[in-house]
Amino acid sequence: MLLLAIVFTALMQVAGGAIRLTQNAAAHSEAAMWARSLLDGAYVGEPIRPGSSAGQFNAKYRWRLNVTPWDQAGGVPPGASLQLYQLDLDVLWGPPGHPRSAHFRTLRLGGPLRPDAVSAAQGAP
Repeated sequence: MLLLAIVFTALMQVAGGAIRLTQNAAAHSEAAMWARSLLDGAYVGEPIRPGSSAGQFNAKYRWRLNVTPWDQAGGVPPGASLQLYQLDLDVLWGPPGHPRSAHFRTLRLGGPLRPDAVSAAQGAP
């Protein structure tokens, strides 16, 4: 009987660990769904603007989005009609003191930066 009790206890701990892993995977999957929804619809009907924004998807999931010009080649040629922008999205859930998070990054093609938008993105007054 003692041996059965020990084996049963060990099996229950393994089952509990499997349930926690399943819940963790489900939370990450839902975060990815929310992220895809936001990134797919971001700046579709409006011009892209560098900067940061934040909000909530629902009572459990919240987000932070940072948009920056992307210029791996060292700058945009003068007179360019298009500009690549990097969208960095953090999806957060759980208690504010110890949130869980997932990070997503993509590039979006948009119009060129205006000089006033460049200074605003760099933090100039």
